[in-house]
Amino acid sequence: MLLAELLETPGLGLRVLHAPPGSLERPVGRTITIDLLEPGRFLTGGELVLTGLVWRRGPEDSETFVASIASRGAASLLAGAALLGGIPDDLVEACRRHDLALVEVPVDVPFADITEHVAAAGAAGASARLSASLVRQRQLLSAIASGRSLDELAARVSAEVGHPCRVLTASGRHVVPGPGELEAATVDALTRCFLTADLLPAVAESAGTTYSLLSVGSGLADRLTGWALVVEGDHRTWPQDDLDAIHELGAIAALDRSRRDEGLRVLRPLAAETLAQVEAGATPTELATRLRQTGLHPDRPLVLAVAELAGGGSAEVAAAVLEDVALGVGASVVASARDGSVVAFLPAGPGLTEQLRRSLTRLAPGLHRGSLSVGLSGESGLEALAGALEEARFAHRVARSGGGAVALVGSEEVTSHVLLLATVPDDVRRTYAQRVLGQVLDHDQRGGGELVATLAEFLACSGSWTRTAESLHLHVNTVRYRIARVEELTGRDLSTLEDRVDVFLALKSL
Repeated sequence: MLLAELLETPGLGLRVLHAPPGSLERPVGRTITIDLLEPGRFLTGGELVLTGLVWRRGPEDSETFVASIASRGAASLLAGAALLGGIPDDLVEACRRHDLALVEVPVDVPFADITEHVAAAGAAGASARLSASLVRQRQLLSAIASGRSLDELAARVSAEVGHPCRVLTASGRHVVPGPGELEAATVDALTRCFLTADLLPAVAESAGTTYSLLSVGSGLADRLTGWALVVEGDHRTWPQDDLDAIHELGAIAALDRSRRDEGLRVLRPLAAETLAQVEAGATPTELATRLRQTGLHPDRPLVLAVAELAGGGSAEVAAAVLEDVALGVGASVVASARDGSVVAFLPAGPGLTEQLRRSLTRLAPGLHRGSLSVGLSGESGLEALAGALEEARFAHRVARSGGGAVALVGSEEVTSHVLLLATVPDDVRRTYAQRVLGQVLDHDQRGGGELVATLAEFLACSGSWTRTAESLHLHVNTVRYRIARVEELTGRDLSTLEDRVDVFLALKSL
């Protein structure tokens, strides 16, 4: 029942002292009778709080009490007038400050009468909702059985409850787009909320709009691979009938997801066989046959992606994450490799790298202590897929060594020296850097100097004394002194190209 309906109940004589806009149309949740000064910890949101004002010793107590229950989402406060002979003005003002509805309970009305009336109304409403829910579930299931898409069912429920519904994955892929297109920043905010909320449903705000996020299905063990049902509005203020309809849509979406996941599972062995053939150097004709079996078009250029989820994530989770992101760019398949990484065959297209980077970056809040590294090849035809796979693996090595929760390196970023260093074992690179720059590093460590920083900026400025000095806010003579000291410690002449390249590579190997 609504608060307005409770106020109209004959025999209770309830009187509104303060009602913020829309507060009387809020559904009445459970009732709780309490007379502690700070009872907020006992509330979960949406309660109708009954109090006899026993906690009030002075005007300042009203602010403490109201702040405590308002911060926990209480729907309204019903205060008894019996103890004080009326409701004090300071309580009314505190409710005004915190936008909390305040209702006076007459002296001769016991709280038990209110609680029993709300409970009876709730029981009758629950029975009616159950019947309506069963009818709606049958209708939705019949619609699915007759071939209706999840998009159509979401549009139907959206119209019924008056709140647009959509379904997003953790990477921001739109399973059900909903009406209108969301801004990228809004998708970022929604996925961040979904990945980090302690409990679902949760509420997110973006660009002045409130969204409620519910989990599709019950599996929250790994939200990286989860789906979120996103509904415009704050679910805490909705009637129970609307909440039931939205939860039923979530259940139907979970069934639809199971069907889609089964289709992807069928493709995985075919994708693994395709990857094995690429690694074995199969002919373009053989590869074309395999690609057709997976649903890819062999005559269109492909990009290969190699990904790895480190820090506790299983290869299966990594495959599911890459599969989700890959589906956002078009028809694609994902296979698990023997080295524990996963490989995706993606359709080439303009802006592919940045599109993948945006989707993958959205997953960062849910990685906790783990990390996701991805390397991309350039566009390739069937005749060069083996080379594209090696290129993607090189890029992945660079991404894996780059640090950060999410690192993606495209083939265009693997330029000469980066590619060279990515192929060199870590211990060889460290040994080389120590041999060339060891004394410079020791100097800085002992004396707190800045020779390495000055050297790096000097090389970045192509050996320009003036630009280096301006960049570091130093006098040119100071820069000349520091570089001369570097040359003395390394035995290198930084005016020569050969020695400058040696030192540059040593810096990049640190």
